Amino acid sequence: MKEIILVIFYFVSSFFTLLFTDIEKIPEIPYNQVINFESVSADDVPLTESEKLACRQWYDSNILFRNGIEELPYDFKVGGKSLNKNLDEWEISVSPESEVGEVYRNGKTSYITLKHKSSGIAATVEATIYEENATCEWTVFIKNEAGENSPVISDFYALDKAFDTGDTTVYYSKGSRDEPYDFALMKKNLTAFPATFDSIEGRSTDNYLPYFNFSGENCDMVLGVGWSGYWKTEMKEISGKTSIKVGQETFKAYLLPGEEVRSPLVSLSFYNSENPLKGFNAFRSWVTDSVYPENIPDTMTMMEVAGPLSTNTASQIMDTMNTFDKKVFEEVDFFWMDAGWYKYTEGWHDAVGTWVPDADRYPGGIIELSVYGKERGCGLVLWYEPERVRIDSEIYKSHIEKEQWLIDVGDDNLLYNFANDDAVDYLCELIASSLEENGVSLYRQDFNIAPADFWEKADKEFYDGRKGICENHYITNEYRYLDYLTDNVDGLIIDNCAAGGRRLDLEMTRRSVPVWRSDYNCAPHDDILEATQAQTYGLSFWLPLSGTVQYNYDEYSARSSIMPMTVETFGTIYSEYFSVYKEQRKMMSDNFYPLEWGGYDDSRILAMQYSSEDALKGTAFVYKRENVKDTEYTLCLNGLMKDKEYKVYSIDEPENVYTMTGEKLMSDGVKLSLPEGKKAFIIMFEAK
Repeated sequence: MKEIILVIFYFVSSFFTLLFTDIEKIPEIPYNQVINFESVSADDVPLTESEKLACRQWYDSNILFRNGIEELPYDFKVGGKSLNKNLDEWEISVSPESEVGEVYRNGKTSYITLKHKSSGIAATVEATIYEENATCEWTVFIKNEAGENSPVISDFYALDKAFDTGDTTVYYSKGSRDEPYDFALMKKNLTAFPATFDSIEGRSTDNYLPYFNFSGENCDMVLGVGWSGYWKTEMKEISGKTSIKVGQETFKAYLLPGEEVRSPLVSLSFYNSENPLKGFNAFRSWVTDSVYPENIPDTMTMMEVAGPLSTNTASQIMDTMNTFDKKVFEEVDFFWMDAGWYKYTEGWHDAVGTWVPDADRYPGGIIELSVYGKERGCGLVLWYEPERVRIDSEIYKSHIEKEQWLIDVGDDNLLYNFANDDAVDYLCELIASSLEENGVSLYRQDFNIAPADFWEKADKEFYDGRKGICENHYITNEYRYLDYLTDNVDGLIIDNCAAGGRRLDLEMTRRSVPVWRSDYNCAPHDDILEATQAQTYGLSFWLPLSGTVQYNYDEYSARSSIMPMTVETFGTIYSEYFSVYKEQRKMMSDNFYPLEWGGYDDSRILAMQYSSEDALKGTAFVYKRENVKDTEYTLCLNGLMKDKEYKVYSIDEPENVYTMTGEKLMSDGVKLSLPEGKKAFIIMFEAK
């Protein structure tokens, strides 16, 4: 069975062999930094009415100006003059709040309009408050309503504000770079020297995740950023005030008549606790309640039926599946068809941009497999990469003569110009029709090239040297394109791949989930299981839902890859561990508690816990790795009700039930005897 898995890894790894050349080196930072958290009572985790009120008061004062206008929490310059320093030159009005959920789920939305008195520039701020989550968000749109080019817009910040935090520690995480320490949590104490975080190469989570938990003496909050390209956040703390700036990294451009640009989306989640775990869980709860698309289930199981090197025909695939027991289909939600379902020459990559099934392998079309799956209760996942266009693909042939529809930097890969409205209109209809014709229920969107050089060239050649204008329109139309697909294909779910977790910002989270969160899982690294454990641990601080391949060749591998979204294969479904851990997977959408950070080091234990928001039940994973020398480990749980009695047991020994109070479980813990070699413990607990 292990050999089957390795062969599968080889196939998947070929998917990405051409993608990562000349990657900028990331500065040395403490990826394996050990960060410990104090225990917190379950009574102290839910948001209080005073925390919700604090959010409402900040929002009313800073966004809706109910106490008068003194300073705006965003800023930009028009012709070199700052909005905030020249408020008397602007007419400002605020719309009434919408009903809850009218615009965004569980939120009340308002529109703030700012009109420049001496030019045609008008700004609109779309702002929403989620009172039950003590969270607010906003996006700034700037439009030229004049009949001539506007003055230059620059220094465009979605957030430019100082907060009275006192001494502040910020928690943040690495992004995804096809490395074992993808999503590792880090922290630093803010000082007067600015700390800068950004993305690189044009995909939002190439470098850092755009999420930050500020734990201050006087004020605590979590910042989220939604921008799927180059974003930049700068923060510093001087005399107890933390200043934060968030914006598109480079933007300096005049606007044509009628042209509109936008800022990144910014969210602030307020809480009040000495323990930053409250902030992490408040943010996770908001993402689950109000950000994820409503049709996303708690768990999804995909079975790969065709990978990027598959040469099997539809008949051969179905003949294989006809040998499966009925219970296999009962445990699978989707058939997964990855890259290469179109006709190509040497490899799947050389025909990206041809979105027509290979008639030789699929004479009845992909819909034949979709219908086969639906008869067995399974949807269909189908892979696309609409932003990359290979020379000689169908898109290339039909678009090469269209002005400014493709961006060419002299490579075999061209970038489809999402900044061009006409090009995006065409693509919306093309891909929506393809999804319908192929019977797709889960649209898998990949993005395996870095767009930075393309955007820069387009700024110079298409957009009169206006810096950042191509990226701004490109990202805006990216969202319009995805929204079009979900609006026009019934029940569609979007899998956000982007070369493995490189676009996990807030705007993409609003539209999709990362079923394949890191390309480190594309190859059989020696530390792949430890890295998988660590990546689940790291990403869980911010996003409840993620996934990767399910390793099922033994108990340790299967338990190392427990997560809400899993990708099975024809090989792994024969394992005795196939779909064994659904109960634990469902719990991973609830509150998260890091218990022991072992990184990806096989001589250290890693442990983490997930528990229901009411703290009545949960599960803990404890990974005793190969070279851990200890013979005993004390597992101390977190986030429990102190006076409540809990039943605790290992799923390996369900007959051995311990009864302890929550207080004892958090302070004294449960002692586990550690065997030699690897062992993954799953501990269940439930209040009596």
